[in-house]
Amino acid sequence: MNHYIKIPTVKSVAQFIETLQQLNLALPCDREVLTGDRSPLAQPLTVEGLTASNRFAVQPMEGWDGLPDGNPSEMTFRRWRRFGSSGAGLIWGGEAVAVQHDGKANPNQLVLDEHTYNQIARLREALVEEHRRITGSPDGLVVGLQLTHSGRYSRPQDKPAPRILYRHPILDRRLNLPDDYALLTDGEIGQIIENFIRAAKLAWRAGFHFVDIKHCHGYLGHEFLSAYTREGAYGGSFENRTRFLREVVQGIRAEAPGLRIGVRLSAFDMVPFRPDPATSRPGKPGIGAPERYEHLLPYRWGFGVNPHDPTQPDLTETVAFLQLLRTLQIRLVNLSAGSPYYNPHIQRPALYPPSDGYQPPEDPLVGVARQMEVVRTLKALFPDLVFVGTAYTYLQEYLPPVAQAAVREGWTDFVGLGRMMLAYPQLPYDVLTGAPLQSKRLCRTFSDCTTAPRNGLPSGCYPLDEFYKRSPMAEQLKRLKQRHQRQSETTY
Repeated sequence: MNHYIKIPTVKSVAQFIETLQQLNLALPCDREVLTGDRSPLAQPLTVEGLTASNRFAVQPMEGWDGLPDGNPSEMTFRRWRRFGSSGAGLIWGGEAVAVQHDGKANPNQLVLDEHTYNQIARLREALVEEHRRITGSPDGLVVGLQLTHSGRYSRPQDKPAPRILYRHPILDRRLNLPDDYALLTDGEIGQIIENFIRAAKLAWRAGFHFVDIKHCHGYLGHEFLSAYTREGAYGGSFENRTRFLREVVQGIRAEAPGLRIGVRLSAFDMVPFRPDPATSRPGKPGIGAPERYEHLLPYRWGFGVNPHDPTQPDLTETVAFLQLLRTLQIRLVNLSAGSPYYNPHIQRPALYPPSDGYQPPEDPLVGVARQMEVVRTLKALFPDLVFVGTAYTYLQEYLPPVAQAAVREGWTDFVGLGRMMLAYPQLPYDVLTGAPLQSKRLCRTFSDCTTAPRNGLPSGCYPLDEFYKRSPMAEQLKRLKQRHQRQSETTY
């Protein structure tokens, strides 16, 4: 990791551009960040009758801070108010909200049902009110809600309770699933579809402009797309593997005809990675390396993966999926990649790994460029779709000039920000108004916002957000990390 570029050591835009050239990365980067009407990031965009006032989007994240019954807590309200204070024109999904209890990714994930409806409606209202307070008007704010079932990564109580569609030769082993572990039946899938439709109706009633039918990061919607080996109506052919989406969309259109629909998609995936034992040291995981896959070729357990070399993307079916979205008249598309569970450097480029991760096997700037290039490629093929791009947080000081250039050159329509919104939610507003960046608040990808929830704590910015930094939770996290390090040393 020592030879990777540390962004804070790069002292100017010119030096950052030189760094990109040294890494042979053709990322766009403007030398001056514009403000006001001259700024590409300040240009409004209208889609399906909805107008976002600027090109910043807040990405959906899991908060791990709701109540056990699926309602939001005061900590949840705090996060949503901070999202509203960002000034971003598009709130993509707020956060991942389960459509049923056994599909929660953690015991404190939100669930949208009749008993949580009022409080989740209040969440949206709190966010809108904060946006109004900061910007002076609620106009130009588009707010969606991400609906999800966590599938393989379901954990509604204190231990994992996976709901899987097919046998995965690597992930089943990681989750200690026996060979006879039950697969979701077609009947159970039908009930999940009904719950997506029911939740979408509630979101519509609560005033959300759109719902996101989540198809990313290894969760259920994403797993459907890679269900090549599943038998029956929901596996095998591309038509069968997209049946879940089509049936959810058909139901929403029938039951909530005024509600728009979006999809967040892992546009490509790769084989799972693990720490390389040869480079592991006491208390420090090794460099990420792909799991052995030679005996699994052609690889049939990933979407957007080259079946003959699963360390490389293949966008053939990704293009087919976007063609399907166009046919379904879905124009809102948010592109991510991979999964935080089994190849986080692909999905969330970071210099510092979570406690259960691995050291980055490439300069994280390479991961940023990979995702941005894929969005650029797909935007060129589907200019009528509206895309949100991902992986910008790692750019840190150089997020504004790269984001501006990406929008100006048509690489993406919106710049999506996730982790940065936990550390420095006002960044979009500061960029749009020309205020200096608050460098001490920039996310440095320490990954505590991942390590904390992996250990049952709320996801927040423990290094930079004083609310978390000075809380008893921070001390718990410190002890958990120390214990994890001791365990690693013992194992080593």
